[in-house]
Amino acid sequence: MCKSTIEKLISLEKVKLHNTPSSAWTIVNDQVIDITQFSKRHPGGDIILLSAGRDATVLFHTYHPRGVPKSVLDKLQIGTIEDAQSSYYDWSSGFYSTLCQRVVERMKSRNRPLRGNSDVQIKAVMILIAFWFSLFKMYTTELKSAIVWSMIMGVFAHFVGTCIQHDGNHGAFSKTPFINTAAGWTMDMIGASAFTWQFQHMLGHHPYTNLMDVHEENMKSQSIDTPLASKDQESDPDVFSSFPLMRMHPVHEPQWFHRYQHMYAPILFALMTLAKVFQQDVEVALNRRLYHIDAQCRYACLWNRIRFWGMKALSTGYMFALPCYFHGIKGGLLLFTVGHLTCGEVLATMFIVNHVIEGVSFAKKDSSKKNAGISKPMTAEGVTPMDATIKLAKKEVEKVPLNDWAAVQCQTSVNWSPGSWFWNHFSGGLSHQIEHHLFPSICHTNYVHIQDVVEDTCREFGVPYQSELNIFVAYGKMLKHLKMMGRTKAF
Repeated sequence: MCKSTIEKLISLEKVKLHNTPSSAWTIVNDQVIDITQFSKRHPGGDIILLSAGRDATVLFHTYHPRGVPKSVLDKLQIGTIEDAQSSYYDWSSGFYSTLCQRVVERMKSRNRPLRGNSDVQIKAVMILIAFWFSLFKMYTTELKSAIVWSMIMGVFAHFVGTCIQHDGNHGAFSKTPFINTAAGWTMDMIGASAFTWQFQHMLGHHPYTNLMDVHEENMKSQSIDTPLASKDQESDPDVFSSFPLMRMHPVHEPQWFHRYQHMYAPILFALMTLAKVFQQDVEVALNRRLYHIDAQCRYACLWNRIRFWGMKALSTGYMFALPCYFHGIKGGLLLFTVGHLTCGEVLATMFIVNHVIEGVSFAKKDSSKKNAGISKPMTAEGVTPMDATIKLAKKEVEKVPLNDWAAVQCQTSVNWSPGSWFWNHFSGGLSHQIEHHLFPSICHTNYVHIQDVVEDTCREFGVPYQSELNIFVAYGKMLKHLKMMGRTKAF
């Protein structure tokens, strides 16, 4: 490619227009690259299209722990971004590169691939058999027994969500893109949409954990919906959208009913999957956006729209219509609801204790002020734990900025039962949340093999590494945190 082409300045507005599979541009380290044709031969499959029309710097670094030769980007580069949005994160430290190097070396020494192998695949088959068997028993037994089987089905639907689709949609289930897509498709199999999950989880929550754009929240409080193209992409939808009637980020002002949120939160948890299946999924497919996240990268494709509506119809058939056929409309509705409430309760519990809990930090930025400076990640009480841990760092290592991307992931995530093989498998790796957020493309069955490496490296660099004894302790601290959030003013 000629030098004049590479030096061409391209506006962010123009990049955002190339947000479909047929015309996909993205930004990595201020380089504008055209991935339209490359997506067809991308080693990780079409997961790369999720970056179409947006800055993919965080995704690029975190999904390639072995690194990518600069020549690859140079070949795809069509210009340089002219007016990049100001990022909250700093990438100048060697903390994350050291982590990547050590984790890759550990996996190599144990002769394990970074992505999934036979252990996760055997596990997936067992979960799928259990899910379909419980669904079959729900059809064919009398109603009282069918209710029990519906609850069992809900538990295994949760396992599908945490242990199969989670890795599949992250591209971590297998080295083969087709198998990853099939694993990700199991999200549609249990009634939800893998596409919605990709938008919220992979494009919103993972890159920008517990980070909120204050300007956008102020606009929403005034019932002003700014144009999608002007919204800042660095904001975590999990802390402002997952559960209504709950205050999960200190930026939000507490309302009178938040004083009781620690009491009613478990009830809202149970409703999570019902809300996603019937409301959020449909709204995203129709509007082609999820809050501040553009969904054209998936829904501009006709096949993806057919897949979405086709799987909605099919899953409704075997999860609702067939139970109604065998048990009558009232019985079928009861079984459908019980299954979803069970799945929602377990699934929400597995996720919320990792980021909304005592000791975890939250971050904020103001996209309306380009030179406003970076605010420190802080707990809801206004404390920055890394202020203390950084003093314990080894003298010979470089100082890690408080807003270093990897350091922020450690400050905003919490582990429980670290090092436990059983709980790692039970939770689909969510018990090792820090490792998962640092390395989303590594299969969850590997986290027990790298946990000590991550913890030791955090200690060496003075980065917080919070762990709870078990899920029960973590759950109790989560409720205590919600109680405090209902009574404390914003930081």
